[in-house]
Amino acid sequence: MRTIRASEIGTYLYCQRAWWYRLTGVQPENKRELQAGTSMHYAHGRVVAASALLSIFAGLAVLAALALAIYLLIVH
Repeated sequence: MRTIRASEIGTYLYCQRAWWYRLTGVQPENKRELQAGTSMHYAHGRVVAASALLSIFAGLAVLAALALAIYLLIVH
C-alpha cells in the first residue's frame, strides 16, 4: 500500500485531472508557462513578506510614538 501525502490530497481536491496526470507520470507540455507562474508566485510571496514586516514596523512605530507622548505628558 502506497503512502498518500497531504499535498497529493490537495492536488486532487484542486484538480482531479492534474492529480491523475501526476499519478500516471504525464509530463506537462507548457513548462515555460509553469515556470513563469512559479516565478510570479515567488515574487508575490516576497512582496507579501515585505508587507508583513512593514506592518510590524508600523505597529512598533505607533507604540513608540504613544509611549513618547505618554512620557511627555507625565514629565511636563
